[in-house]
Amino acid sequence: MNKKAKQLYIYKIFLYICTLKLTNEMKDLKEFYISFTGLKLGKHQFEYQINNTFFEYFQYNEFENADIKVDLEFEKKHNMFNLLFKFKGDVTVACDVTNEPFNLAVNGKLPLIVKFGEEYNDDNDEILIIPHNQFQLDVSQFIFEMIVLSIPIKRIHPGVEDGTLQSEVLKKLEEYKVKENTIDPRWEKLKELQSNKKE
Repeated sequence: MNKKAKQLYIYKIFLYICTLKLTNEMKDLKEFYISFTGLKLGKHQFEYQINNTFFEYFQYNEFENADIKVDLEFEKKHNMFNLLFKFKGDVTVACDVTNEPFNLAVNGKLPLIVKFGEEYNDDNDEILIIPHNQFQLDVSQFIFEMIVLSIPIKRIHPGVEDGTLQSEVLKKLEEYKVKENTIDPRWEKLKELQSNKKE
């Protein structure tokens, strides 16, 4: 096998693996596809249990663990859909101060209006435009964004705030605070000289 044939063979294997991975991901995310053509007019309820596997599809690894329940109310009208996502649960994240893992309670909701148009458009946060020939809606991206955006930018372990967490990192931080607050006696002398000059 010459060099060019070998490269082509490796490339084909790579493409096969990528296609296989994508197909498996699509199979696993299939539950998030809502085929609305078969739905009657009115309200419909959907439930989703979200764990780490869900976030792995989006290559998001900020959570050590996740256990979230999502309820979706899907209202089908003649020419549009009203969606209301609600979620509640907890995720395990690392504390920004100590790096200690802790459970963070999360909850929230997201209303979304889906209309039909010439082409797909998600520029507006509250209104999604989908093409007229589309027959199903993938809600996984909306669930992902809704949960991730609910996480506070600064994640502090409750034990840091109430002083109950015992951690080596906290001990070191306290030592540095004490050192910062201690004033070098030479600086005191300089301050005295400066205040004497002003007088």
